[in-house]
Amino acid sequence: MNTPTRRLFILVIGLFAVLVFATSWWTVARPQSLRDNPQNRRALLQEQRIHRGAIRAADGTVLARSVRGPDETWTRRYSEADALVSQVVGYSYTSLGRAGLERSRNADLVGDTNELASLLDQILGREPVGYDVITTIDVEAQRVAIEQLAGRKGSVVALEPDTGRVRVMASVPGFDANDVRDPRTYRRLNRDPDSPLFNRATQASYAPGSTFKVVTAAAALDTGRYTPDTVVNGDSPKEVSGVPLANSGGRSWGDITLTTALTHSVNTVFAQIGEDLGKATMAKYMTRFGFYAKPPLDYPADQMLASGEYRRGRLLDPESDLIDVGRMAIGQDKLQVTPLQMATVAAVVANGGVRVAPRLTERIVDPDGRVVERIEPKEEERVISRRAARQLGEMMQNVVREGTGTAAALQGISVAGKTGTAEKNPATDLNQPWFIAYAPADDPKIAIAVTVEDSIGGQGGTVAAPVARAVLEALLGEEARG
Repeated sequence: MNTPTRRLFILVIGLFAVLVFATSWWTVARPQSLRDNPQNRRALLQEQRIHRGAIRAADGTVLARSVRGPDETWTRRYSEADALVSQVVGYSYTSLGRAGLERSRNADLVGDTNELASLLDQILGREPVGYDVITTIDVEAQRVAIEQLAGRKGSVVALEPDTGRVRVMASVPGFDANDVRDPRTYRRLNRDPDSPLFNRATQASYAPGSTFKVVTAAAALDTGRYTPDTVVNGDSPKEVSGVPLANSGGRSWGDITLTTALTHSVNTVFAQIGEDLGKATMAKYMTRFGFYAKPPLDYPADQMLASGEYRRGRLLDPESDLIDVGRMAIGQDKLQVTPLQMATVAAVVANGGVRVAPRLTERIVDPDGRVVERIEPKEEERVISRRAARQLGEMMQNVVREGTGTAAALQGISVAGKTGTAEKNPATDLNQPWFIAYAPADDPKIAIAVTVEDSIGGQGGTVAAPVARAVLEALLGEEARG
């Protein structure tokens, strides 16, 4: 064999080896990522022949199921209850791909789809059947959240602080997943300026207003540089980053304690604290709370947004020179958050300072009713000390007892909360009302975040807090009704 022929032979062998490696990599080493790729139509077509598992609410209510179609294929059907949680469940159609839990839990819903298992099913004449996904969602509380939003664009997220179970994830407007199978309807929904396919709980970016003062207070208390009784001057205006900052209504409070400042949401106090703590300290605590990263939720990554300071659509470094730390400390500047992130903030305080990963799935069940997997709580990290969490919780209770959050008070149950009203357009009095809370304050079971878009003259205490109250009542049941 002469030299040119030998080189050609070696090249062919090398290319063949690369081909074998690449094929093996995708089909053996990474088959799951290939199947889960939303652009992989082959996988979607193949899975049409699998009796896809159902998606159920926490109480067993069927949200999504499969029905037999033509040519031994299966297609998806969504229940009336699914309309309440359409962004959570998502959809799964050959023509469109998948979204929501239909996508993030696809491997469970189709069951074991490896070639050997498929061949064995064929030999034994068994129909391939996927696993059911039991979610953490409380359908009735979800219904209450949707009714309370009353057609107003916005979101409600409620979760268990110690387990991470997401009990409510409401986003208005929603959509009927059964209609999405029609390409014309899908295109219309995609063009709709109200964005019904968009999950506001995990994807929307809102200014948090004064609810962010909970994060600033947490950092202040945990560092040991402040206590609930530390006195700070609350006069208005105060110069922050060279520009005057005023309190609501321009009121000057004089020398007041940190507790009073949170109770009445005094801007100038928390702006001074933010500047005193500095960017590095604020960045450290924000990162611990989960800011600057997508949440560790069992949900598609591209349907979630990281909370933090943004500029021109890009997430800034938490210590960027572009950040005005004083204004950020009161929930202004360029700060953008999701309702899920702010529910997590409340949950951390409720859980004694520990952040637990939120989750939408409770367990995976096989066709015979056996639990294949039970999703256990996952502790992410300690954010603040138990002592700081207790102090902050007492301060937040004062907000609901006698401050800006009295509309969230429940009979016989103490609530710890914080209001927020982010100004969107002062000229037209257009606001973004917020309320975050947890209850019962002495034995926390639920943490919640509520926000409403484009409220003319609306305040967190008058618009968002009553919504939170109704959802807390639905989740806490007789305990909340006294």
